[in-house]
Amino acid sequence: MKRWRGVLWGICAVLLTQGISYLAARVPVVVERLYSRLLYPPLGRFLSRITALAPFSLAEVAVVGLLVAALLGILHWIFVGWRRPAVWLRQVRGILAIALFAYAAFILLWGLNYYRQPLAVTLQLEVQPTAVAELADLCAELIARTNAARQLVAEDGQQVMMLNGGKWRALSRAELGYEELAKQLPLASGRFGAPKGVYLSHWWSYTGTAGMYSPFTGEANVNMAMPDLNIPVVACHEMEHQRGFAREDEANYLAYLACTHHPDLEFQYSGLMMALSQAMQALRRSDPDTFAALRAEYAPGIIRDLRANQAYWQAFTGPVEQLSERMNDAYLKSNRQADGVQSYGRMVDLLLAERRAGNE
Repeated sequence: MKRWRGVLWGICAVLLTQGISYLAARVPVVVERLYSRLLYPPLGRFLSRITALAPFSLAEVAVVGLLVAALLGILHWIFVGWRRPAVWLRQVRGILAIALFAYAAFILLWGLNYYRQPLAVTLQLEVQPTAVAELADLCAELIARTNAARQLVAEDGQQVMMLNGGKWRALSRAELGYEELAKQLPLASGRFGAPKGVYLSHWWSYTGTAGMYSPFTGEANVNMAMPDLNIPVVACHEMEHQRGFAREDEANYLAYLACTHHPDLEFQYSGLMMALSQAMQALRRSDPDTFAALRAEYAPGIIRDLRANQAYWQAFTGPVEQLSERMNDAYLKSNRQADGVQSYGRMVDLLLAERRAGNE
C-alpha cells in the first residue's frame, strides 16, 4: 500500500476538488464573489507577473519537456522496461499521481471560474430569444463598422491587413485596451503579465489552435504564425481567461470590448472582425438568404483578409487538427460548456443583449 500512497493522495485531492466543484455549480453567486473576485485575482496576477519575468512562454517549455519525457519513457519501456515490470509499474504510479494532483491544482488555481455567475447577469444584460430580423440588424451594423475600420488599417504586398510594427509589438500593446475598458468596466481592470508568443507556432498550427491560457503558469499564449488579423483579438481573448473569465463565449465578448476600446486601429478592426464573423455565422444558420445579401456588402479588403485567413488554416487541416478539436470539445463539455466548441458562437447573445440595452 505504501507504494500507492502518492496515487491514493492524488485520488483524495481529486475527490475533494470534485466535491468543491459540485457545490460551486449550485452557488454561482458565492463563486463569483468569494473566488472569482476575491481569491483568484491576486493569485492570477501574482502568478502571471512572476512568470512574465521570463521572456518566453514557460508553458511552451513545459509542454515540449513533457513530450520529450513521454517519448523517452516510451523508448525506455521498449528497450528496458518490459523486462523490468517493477520499474515500469513504479513509473506508472508516479505519472498517475502527478496527473491527479495536476487536475486538482487546475481546479483550485483557475477552473472554479467556470462556475461563476454568467457575465450577462454581472453586466445586467438581458439575454433572450431573438428574432432573425434583430440578428440581421446587428450584422448590418457590424458590417458598416468593420468596413469603415478596414479602410484605416495597413496592408501588406498582397493587400491583406497587417499590423504596424509587427505581431510582437501588438502583444506588448494589448494591455492598452484593458486600461481603456476598465474606465467603464471595472471588472476588466488589473495588471497581469503580458501575452506571450509561442516560438513553435508553425507546428502548433497543426492543432488548429490560435491561443491558449495556461493556469499553471498564468500565461496567455498566442500563435504567432497565424495571419496578423487574428493576433490582437486572440491575445485579448487569452487575457480574459487570465482575468478569470473561463467560458469561451464570455471571453470572446470581453475580448471584443477590449479591442474596440483599444487606441490602435488594428485592434479595433480585429475585434470587430471576430464579432462580425460570429454574428454572420449565426445568421447563416438562421436565414441563409439574408446572410448572402449582407455578405455581399463586405468591403473588398475584408474579403481578402478572410480568404488569406482561411487559406492559412486550411493548409494545416489534418488528423492532428481533428484530434485537437475533439479533445478541446471534450474539455469544454467537461467544464459545463454543454455546447462544446459551439459555445464560441454564443457571444452573439451578449452582442444582441448589449445592442438591445443601448437602444432602450
